[in-house]
Amino acid sequence: MTIAILAFQGAFAEHEQMLRRLEVETFLVRKPEDWQRHKDGVVIPGGESTAMLRIMKDEGLLMPVRQAIADGLPVFGTCAGMILLAKQVDEEARERLATMDITVHRNAYGRQLGSFYAEAPMEGIGERVPMTFIRAPYITEVGEGVEVLAALDGHIVAARQGRQLVTSFHPELNEDVRIHQYFLEMARDASRNGNDFSE
Repeated sequence: MTIAILAFQGAFAEHEQMLRRLEVETFLVRKPEDWQRHKDGVVIPGGESTAMLRIMKDEGLLMPVRQAIADGLPVFGTCAGMILLAKQVDEEARERLATMDITVHRNAYGRQLGSFYAEAPMEGIGERVPMTFIRAPYITEVGEGVEVLAALDGHIVAARQGRQLVTSFHPELNEDVRIHQYFLEMARDASRNGNDFSE
């Protein structure tokens, strides 16, 4: 099992550490040649989505990453990763990966809450799942085929569509490995179905 992690900016090192705790091979993607390696899934970390998008475009990676996800490559997007995967973000017309049928409200928790910690149930994970939010977005609408996995105070903070998993919060900043294990099981299912996502 090998997981690629987009490492343009943001919390990629924390995802790498979490996956290594689970004894999974990882590699960081910064250039097109990195992306060409064999991978069973990809993590898009939190960070600054505008900066991440600009770097992806500059490096010529936006279209290859988008195509791989559209072809079924399992993906886990946290915070900014969720923004990049969303088909709609607020009223923005900016180009994104846009592979997941969700509408996201950027910086939804704003400066008043900024960063905070909560625990809430998450479908497929458990009743008390630690959730660290950092100027986080949340999902305001979901399309057909999108499963809501968690909500906090009436706002959707985790969802899944096929092989795409997103969270508003940062599971990589806590000790709980269950969400990463859930994603790895998605990737194993894809591998068992004979998918090969090397370029």
